[in-house]
Amino acid sequence: MISSTANPRVKNIVSLQKKGKERRQQGLFVIEGRKLFEEVLRDAKDAICEVYVTEAYLENDSQRKALAGVSYETVSDNVMKAMAETMEPQGILATVRIPKYDKAKLLKKEDAVWIALEDLRDPGNLGTVLRTAEAAGVTGVILSGNSVDMYNPKVVRSTMGAIFRVPHFYAEDFFGELEEMKRYGATLYAAHLLGTQYYDEPEYAGRSVILIGNEANGLSEKAAGMADCLVKIPMEGKAESLNAAVATSLFVYEAYRKRRIRG
Repeated sequence: MISSTANPRVKNIVSLQKKGKERRQQGLFVIEGRKLFEEVLRDAKDAICEVYVTEAYLENDSQRKALAGVSYETVSDNVMKAMAETMEPQGILATVRIPKYDKAKLLKKEDAVWIALEDLRDPGNLGTVLRTAEAAGVTGVILSGNSVDMYNPKVVRSTMGAIFRVPHFYAEDFFGELEEMKRYGATLYAAHLLGTQYYDEPEYAGRSVILIGNEANGLSEKAAGMADCLVKIPMEGKAESLNAAVATSLFVYEAYRKRRIRG
């Protein structure tokens, strides 16, 4: 049992929790809690590296049985609290390899819908976008380099497991990425207050990319200028804009609805 917070493995977990640079260098991130652990066991078991549990966690028969065939290290309660980001740790924590996807293969998919996020900063928004993307059958999510870290503990928790199932990529050259998608025949729809169409008017046929901007500033002029169509959401009252995750949800579900109608 690991009982000291000075243990090098414990210190490394703390570093992975707090520093995006460490996550990128090691190619690892941390998951906490029974639900997320069971999600990764089901969807990405080979990605699991190290598992840490408390003795109290092992006292539950179903939780202990779920660990069958999994190597794990027992830690004391105070060590688990030191490693965890949550206020009340559930007694299980693991390091997981950052997933990799074949982007070129995904870009070739016809009638695909992508979400492209420019400088999205709020962890909760990103988590909600990823969950919505999975529910609406989105092909993948592209993020600009200045967007919030997908493997930030708050983002990981808020994805509710979608992080293991929705392909996602950080673009070193966000605009170059958009150009590449256009070369593959994708139509770019930008969520924009100056939109000439409402979000429910386009057909979203063929390869489609929905561009969503920063929570405070929206899309940059350059990103909006690359779009084939500026699209807006009708609003009543004095509201000027919607939460970025809410806006994304409206767009992707409309695209999903149109695809279902087309069969």
